Amino acid sequence: MNARFVVTIVVLTAAALGSWYLSRMYADTEIVEPLDNTVSDGFYLRTAQILGTDGDGNLLYEIEADYARQQENRDIELQNVRIRYSDNVQVPWTIDADRATITDEQDLLRLSGHVTAFSYEGFSGEITEIRASILDIDPKTYRAETDGSVQLRIGSRSLTATGMLALLQENRLELKSNVSGNFIP
Repeated sequence: MNARFVVTIVVLTAAALGSWYLSRMYADTEIVEPLDNTVSDGFYLRTAQILGTDGDGNLLYEIEADYARQQENRDIELQNVRIRYSDNVQVPWTIDADRATITDEQDLLRLSGHVTAFSYEGFSGEITEIRASILDIDPKTYRAETDGSVQLRIGSRSLTATGMLALLQENRLELKSNVSGNFIP
């Protein structure tokens, strides 16, 4: 064995060890996906905006919230909610609530907390305000309903009732039971 052969073997061994070391150092890490494919954490958004459109893409309504979070059952919980209808659909109502839940089917909103519906062109053409602690609303059909207590102000008149159905686009309101009121001439 001559010196040249030994130097060649040492250099090749060093090159092999060096390339092995570098390949281990820069190797791609394997991505391991969890076996459980459920949506347990869901998503959350700050300053969320949901736009409802018709089949042609025209804006029908807008739902704004300070915070949105998907729950484990896939419902979406919103906080500090405002619903406004587009001028195109001629529904002059704005609805505010502390909280709202959008069901998994996404066709019904359950508003809760301090729920207020307000219109400058409300019933009888007067400023109208509806207050409730719970209100179910289908924004696509412009229908709002509750079985709970409701306070209604139309101009200077004030009514309370248990249960209500409001057809917002038609400007029609039905109080269900226990209606009492205060009418100032």
